[in-house]
Parts: sequence; structure tokens; C-alpha cells
Amino acid sequence: MELADRHVVVTGGARGIGAALARRFHDDGANVVVADVLPTEQTVASLERAVGVAADVSTEAGNVALIEAAEAAFGPIDLFFANAGIGGGTTLDTPEAEWDRAFAINVHAHRWAAKHLVPGWVARGEGYFCSTASAAGVLAQIGSAPYTMTKRAAVAFAEWLSITYGDAGIRVSCLCPQGVNTEMLRSGDGLGGGVDVVRAAGVVLEPDDVARIVADAIAEERFLILPHPEVHGYMMRKAEDPDRWLRGMRALQRRVVGS
Repeated sequence: MELADRHVVVTGGARGIGAALARRFHDDGANVVVADVLPTEQTVASLERAVGVAADVSTEAGNVALIEAAEAAFGPIDLFFANAGIGGGTTLDTPEAEWDRAFAINVHAHRWAAKHLVPGWVARGEGYFCSTASAAGVLAQIGSAPYTMTKRAAVAFAEWLSITYGDAGIRVSCLCPQGVNTEMLRSGDGLGGGVDVVRAAGVVLEPDDVARIVADAIAEERFLILPHPEVHGYMMRKAEDPDRWLRGMRALQRRVVGS
């Protein structure tokens, strides 16, 4: 998809990868709605064709309200980027409220947005749904069961969406980065002590680097977006010998997390 004159929505757009995506899509000629529970003024201040929307995507109603606000701003949505995500939680003892919130934002928000966008896109014969998952979604996150499970589910939903609606003109991409210089990585928040694993696994990219790679992938309409090429190698080794991969991950956990 060429983004010039298109209408794009980015959730979690106040900072980090989301803010970088909003800037890049705007640079490519799109009208951009920047959505977040955090203030978006700093992101949209320098963008001529952008508006900020306060949006809580952890509920279906919040997603509906966002879609309605975005359509009121720039008309029908061409590309919806479900980028908002959280960490949180560690082991099986993680409180139920944390599990629920992780699934609501990292998985159900994607489903709710698609539920209210896909019928219109099918009628139009085109539409683009992108989601941010994580390398944890195709591998695993040492230290956090909720993060691993919700990001894996996000990848699975994107795959299902592409399979089910690809022939109806709907394109789907799923972003699975490894280490990116965001607040989550800097603080270690929500990665269950596994942030050192992420840093050690490969280069830590800047959000603008990720946004550039994403823009190229959308132009080519590629499904799986891997800003860190080494993740593909990890996926291949996992597929070739799952038991060996699990043994290696257990050894890494013992070494880094001390469990």
C-alpha cells in the first residue's frame, strides 16, 4: 500500500514505536490519527495532517469510540495500526487482573478493532490491518508468561485475519521486534526480569529505525515484519529442533534470571 493521501490510525502513538510510526506515515503523505491513553500533543505538534485522540483500547467501547473519532477527522480508515501494548506479569502467580489487562490490550484490542473495521473494508474491497506483537510472539519471553502468551496470541490473530480475509482485499502485517530503545526496555517494566536477555540477544534499535523498516514492509505488503534479522534465525532453529531450542532457553533462563 502506498500511504500518500491515505488515512492511518496508530494506537499507542504518544511515544516509542507508535510515535515513530506516526511520524513516518505522515512523512510518507498519510493523514494520521495518533491514539493513546497518554497525551499525544508532543507527537502531533510537528505534523500538519495529524490529530491526537484520547483512546483506551482495553475495551471494545474504547475501540469503537476511536474508530468513530478517526473517521470524523479524516474519513474512512485505510490502515489501522494496533500498536498499543503493555508488559506486566511474571509467573503463574501473576494476579488475575494483570492477566486480564494484558490480554485486553495486547490481544482483544486487535480483535475489537478488526471486528468494527473489517466489514467496511470487505465492502470497499481493500483495507490494511497492522499489529505490533514482539519477537516473544514467535519465540518466548523469559520471565513473563503473560507477555509471551499475549504476544503469541497477537501473531496468531494476525495470521488468522490474513488467511480469512486476504482474498477479500484486506492486507495484514505483524510487527515482531526484539530490542527497541523504548521506555519498556529502558525500565525493564513488564518483562519479568528478562530485559537483559532482550538486550543481549541482538542490537537494540531506535524506534525510527523500526518505523522505516515497517514502512518498507507495508509498501511491499509483507506479513511478518522482523526488524532484527537474527529473529528469523532463532525461528528456524526452533522449528528444526524444538526440544534443543527449549533446552537452550532453559539454560539461558538459569543463567540470566537465576531460576
